[in-house]
Amino acid sequence: MLLITLFAGIGIFFLLPLFIASVTTANVQNGLVQHLVEGLIRVAIFLGYLAVIGQSADIRRVFQYHGAEHMTIHALEAGDPLTPSAIRKFPTAHPRCGTEFLVVVIALSIVAFSLVGRQEPLVMIGSRILLIPVIAAVGYEILRWGARHRGNPIVRAIMWPGILVQMITTRQPTDDMIEVAIVSMEQALMADGEPLPEGGLDLERFPLPPPGLAKGAGAGAGVGASTLTTQEAETVAPVTIDPPLPGV
Repeated sequence: MLLITLFAGIGIFFLLPLFIASVTTANVQNGLVQHLVEGLIRVAIFLGYLAVIGQSADIRRVFQYHGAEHMTIHALEAGDPLTPSAIRKFPTAHPRCGTEFLVVVIALSIVAFSLVGRQEPLVMIGSRILLIPVIAAVGYEILRWGARHRGNPIVRAIMWPGILVQMITTRQPTDDMIEVAIVSMEQALMADGEPLPEGGLDLERFPLPPPGLAKGAGAGAGVGASTLTTQEAETVAPVTIDPPLPGV
């Protein structure tokens, strides 16, 4: 599935724009026009993809959880207590979001592929594939740099498109979604040995026992208890505390 997703992503977001731009600008001598058209097509496909999947009720809920995650990180970085009321005042967009990373990658790809120029079809296809890791690595460093210097108005203006795209990939969450984000953040902090912020809530949590562990092992069950299959484990403890869909 990972390989299928990887090939599909490369084909849709990199090779398809190259093919369309090559066909539509075949009679144009200036190679820069082809790369500009290719970049615009890539942006259109990316934004269209996000807009289409955002119509799904399940994906809209994912975007709400995405917003809850960002708001909780904002609160942690501001030193505020991790409570829904304190977290509510923060925006759903965050400067180190994966969505912003994708926007940076798309912008870099326009520059990088324009340097390659108009070549033989196999060379242009190969350059799109081989340069992806390089563009991703450079894009990651630019994202980190932009987050550190977001107070600079010029840097903020340059990175602003990534914030705008997050208007699609994040939504305002419900309070129980924020509680899920709080628990996730606290578990991550504890795993890293970091102290929890003061003033937070002692929210109830239900960890899922890994398949194969003794039933009730997390609550101190004795040796010799029966083991759980994955399906049985999910029956004993839900994977997430997920508020129901409206009307379901």
